[in-house]
Amino acid sequence: MIDDADGLRRVLASTRTIAVVGLSAKWHRPSNFAAQYMLDRGYRVIPVNPMYTSVLGQPCYPSLEAIPEPVDMVDCFRRAEEMPALAEAAIAIGARCLWMQLGVINAAAAARAEAAGLSVVMDRCVKIEYARLFGGLGWFGVNTGVISSKRPLPPPRPS
Repeated sequence: MIDDADGLRRVLASTRTIAVVGLSAKWHRPSNFAAQYMLDRGYRVIPVNPMYTSVLGQPCYPSLEAIPEPVDMVDCFRRAEEMPALAEAAIAIGARCLWMQLGVINAAAAARAEAAGLSVVMDRCVKIEYARLFGGLGWFGVNTGVISSKRPLPPPRPS
């Protein structure tokens, strides 16, 4: 499981396409503003929620298996008990990373995904980690844990 700054930075830098499971169309939901933040940073965000046909201007799919293109990261805004099935789906579609959001902890799902070769991040927010590691939180006075006189370069934008 990835739990260090270098590992998180590596995952975020190598990711281009993020499938956000449980992405809500409601602007005030954490999934919505986290996905919007990542869209604004150049990532391809694919909403996964059977309740919608589109979210944030992107086509929405009812399941991971319905996505017609490769996915680098599966970002899960679902309850911990749903993670084993989502880990299996992430493995089945060939994702490279299973990311469980803040408060989502399932060791069995993490172990299964890691055994299949996926990078796993658990109990962390992709938006917060991106901002922390690439300088977005420093402006607000939050301690980023990065000691440097230079702002780190953001990962390259997808082409």
